[in-house]
Amino acid sequence: MSEVSDPIFAKIANRYDRINRILSLGQERKWRAFGIRQLEQGSVLDLGCGTGDTDFEGRTVVGIDPVIEMLALSPVVARVVAVGEALPFRDASFDGVFSGYVFRNLTSVDETLDEVHRVLKPGAAAVVIGLSRPANPILRVLHRVGTAVVLPVVGLVFAGAPKEYWYLHRSLDALPQPEDLFAGRRLDYEKHWRTGLFGFVYGARLRKPRT
Repeated sequence: MSEVSDPIFAKIANRYDRINRILSLGQERKWRAFGIRQLEQGSVLDLGCGTGDTDFEGRTVVGIDPVIEMLALSPVVARVVAVGEALPFRDASFDGVFSGYVFRNLTSVDETLDEVHRVLKPGAAAVVIGLSRPANPILRVLHRVGTAVVLPVVGLVFAGAPKEYWYLHRSLDALPQPEDLFAGRRLDYEKHWRTGLFGFVYGARLRKPRT
């Protein structure tokens, strides 16, 4: 994550999961679960695991996050304070990498994807679940107006942190659409999908070549 976002997530750590469920109308866990099902069984790195509110369906999990306040709430046994741009693991350590709602907060997407490529075993997949503006230009404008109003209000009412949720509104404009963000990487870009209101939630599956 960036130096800007770290203190924001530290402040809202105890209320983060509850507010996510409110904002997603209870769908947020389903979006994660669909992404998990795109991974093979085996060892998984949960990149930006936060509070560890993800069911990995029997897989062996290592969670990393730079925000100690978030990581302290995680039930995952193997937890490491680290950033995606410098993963403290050997080459080809994992059968899969999962990242939920993290990429728009990274300091460097390029460096993080290079690190994901490095720690994945040949032929293994990475799944990224993220938030972005809708692809349709008209819906994008409506979505931007909506989040400018809704996110700070929710942040004020449920977390007492309207400024922090204003940052989350602005972070939705930080990156290009996923089909542009993940194309042309060392990881093969296999597919992406969209869900949520106006399709503002995306998922993408990337795979490390076998050779």
